[in-house]
Amino acid sequence: MAEYDYDLFVVGAGSGGVRAARVAGELGARVAVAEMDRLGGTCVNLGCIPKKLFVYGSHFSYDFRDARGYGWTAKPEFDWATLRASKDREIARLNVIYAGLLERAGVELIKGRARLLDPHTLEAGGKKRTARRILVSTGGLPIMPEIPGGELALTSNAVFELVALPQRAMVVGAGYIALELGSVLNALGVEVTLVHRGEEILRGFDKDLRCHLHAELELKGMRILLKTRVTSLEKKGSSFVARLDNGERLETDFPMFAIGRTPNTDGLGLDELGVELGPRGGIVVDENFTSSIPSIHAVGDVIDHVQLTPVAVAEGMHFAHHFYGDGAHRIDYAAIPTAVFCQPELATVGLTEEEAWHRCQAVRVYKSVFTPLKLTLSEREEHTIVKLVVDASDDRVVGCHMAGHGAAEVVQGLAIAMKAGATKAQFDATIGIHPTSAEEFVTLR
Repeated sequence: MAEYDYDLFVVGAGSGGVRAARVAGELGARVAVAEMDRLGGTCVNLGCIPKKLFVYGSHFSYDFRDARGYGWTAKPEFDWATLRASKDREIARLNVIYAGLLERAGVELIKGRARLLDPHTLEAGGKKRTARRILVSTGGLPIMPEIPGGELALTSNAVFELVALPQRAMVVGAGYIALELGSVLNALGVEVTLVHRGEEILRGFDKDLRCHLHAELELKGMRILLKTRVTSLEKKGSSFVARLDNGERLETDFPMFAIGRTPNTDGLGLDELGVELGPRGGIVVDENFTSSIPSIHAVGDVIDHVQLTPVAVAEGMHFAHHFYGDGAHRIDYAAIPTAVFCQPELATVGLTEEEAWHRCQAVRVYKSVFTPLKLTLSEREEHTIVKLVVDASDDRVVGCHMAGHGAAEVVQGLAIAMKAGATKAQFDATIGIHPTSAEEFVTLR
């Protein structure tokens, strides 16, 4: 008789947990996964996928305007209910696919919340279960404001369930979620006010890109208030009133707070077991995702390291291969490409100019701001910025940044070049595809 019910018990069927469970199962481990909600976690259900579908849907408002300059006449009508229903169908399809992936890998799926009782025992699905190893992959939760009336605040989750679009939206925050969903609402005709306590949007990104994007968002009609905090929130009839520390009383129909996410570790029994947690509640792990208790592991947003879906997937892969395979899989956290799917979108890989000046003895910077060819026949004004940051000591490209249409698709390819150690001379020697925005990266002088 086996010593434990399972070789691996995964708590949470998000991106990292599903990948770890599936690969471990394919490698011969006896695996179970507990999930209290829909499969796929935040990314599939309330994040990356529905957000990007909404971005596509909302961008047609600009596409129809561009079309007039190319001889097309149309009187477009938008129906929010159709977009939301189409999104729901796609999410349901993905949920089924995730279930199929687990089933084909021989993974047992248990519906319900899991709680750890000891280093090898959990309670899940109404019964106790044992496992040689337990992997926590419960992701993160939105941070709620601690202000008078904070219980009235909405999170980004509310956008995906809106029955009808609001007339006015207040979006608090200036990171990925705030800018992406703020851009969606703005493109669909909602009056959007972005409130941010910092000096500029997108903290941690390259300054030129941050300032460029700020200007482009305002050009599209978004109101942006910097160095401003919401001090209270109250209900006023069917709407809300937010008091700001600049003295303004901002009336809104949709008070959305996107002020960060915190690791989802409450109620799992980790404190009682003595699992070491970081200052924000994330599980502290080593390079192989093992916690302070050798049989308990964690991957993804719950470790509060790099909160990106592809990173969680890579961590799940590493964990499974390390403990159930040949251990060959490795993760390189350097130069992780990322994108903010606001409108226009922004993508980046590598060092910002400021970071480069701190890490390199000498730096060369190349930058271009231009109007994309497509918009030369459009009544709409929008600009693209591309930027390369180069280590002058060896000519190696250490940062690629772009804000403009298609930025994410372009920068994904540049990320491969950077991983390969490409130099500025090699960029220069590459013949561009003309006419494209991407060719700017190989013509910068």
